Amino acid sequence: MTPLPLVGTSAIKPRVYELDAAGLAAWCEAAGFPAYRAEQIRRWIFGRRANDFAEMHDVPAALRTALSNDFSLFPARRAQHQVASDRTEKLLLELHDGQFIECVLMRETDRRTICISTQVGCAMGCVFCASGLLGLKRNLTTGEILEQVLRLDRLLQKGEQITNVVVMGIGEPLANLKSLIPALDTLNEKGGLGLGARRITISTVGLPEKIRELAQLGKQYNLAVSLHAPNDEIRDRLVPVNDKIGIDAILDAADDYFTITGRRVTYEYVLLSGVNDEPQHARQLAKRLQSRIAHVNLIPMNGVSELEFVAPTAPRTVEFVQVLESFGIPATVRKRKGADIDAACGQLRLAQEREATV
Repeated sequence: MTPLPLVGTSAIKPRVYELDAAGLAAWCEAAGFPAYRAEQIRRWIFGRRANDFAEMHDVPAALRTALSNDFSLFPARRAQHQVASDRTEKLLLELHDGQFIECVLMRETDRRTICISTQVGCAMGCVFCASGLLGLKRNLTTGEILEQVLRLDRLLQKGEQITNVVVMGIGEPLANLKSLIPALDTLNEKGGLGLGARRITISTVGLPEKIRELAQLGKQYNLAVSLHAPNDEIRDRLVPVNDKIGIDAILDAADDYFTITGRRVTYEYVLLSGVNDEPQHARQLAKRLQSRIAHVNLIPMNGVSELEFVAPTAPRTVEFVQVLESFGIPATVRKRKGADIDAACGQLRLAQEREATV
């Protein structure tokens, strides 16, 4: 086992769900217990929503003690918990090193969708996003990614269950595939959440080689590319890393993703009044996507006090949709959730960090 990181003078216990099913079974055997106990433990974590090893009443007391000695369940501190009038819930979690991350639960009539983070901060520098205002601190571990899922799962009532996962929180997911993929495998597998890959969406600013690496895994994950501009001139201003990549390279990689996986790619487009929301921008975007099996998800800008951008008017948004549809490009406008809390990515963390600095 990798040596445990230290904080102060005490070792940080790894989260028990950082081990996959085989790894936990091997640990059980090494600790002197039958391998089948691993399945019981995982059932308590992913199915019965245990908050403590002591709750696992059909697991022998000696095994519960061994688990407590070697592992943690939820070591992150719940720093804030916000609940919106539409029942959207947001958690701000403080990690062992004092860093903060956010995750969100969104309720629809027949869906319970969660949004999770993959990094502390973000290095992509999108000028309209609060997530990257303080830069990138570090990648999250597999356990830190999974803890968000399990914490949100425990906000659900009896009879509710997570139906969809979107990896669209703080950070660039494809820049942390090493930690993300084992976490998604756990969500996907029997004995984990048993969530189909087609119910998991991974968002990226557009890293061509990483898009192809994801495609080669052979999974049916949905890919969402945060495009936000119809041409490189505008995108270079909005997404600084674009000047080293370019929209054409991103679209080529997305085409490869579709060819390999058969999954239609969604293009995310944050509408910024007076910047990228004019009919001519819609026409340029449509012409780029017209030959592709694609869907455009339009996102009116979420107001962030530290940023100068605002959403366009409703008529301008409708006009943008109409132009895209006139070219045969399916488009939807994302419904805003949690409008009366800090639900936009990074807002709650940013407020916490600024308060700490003051």
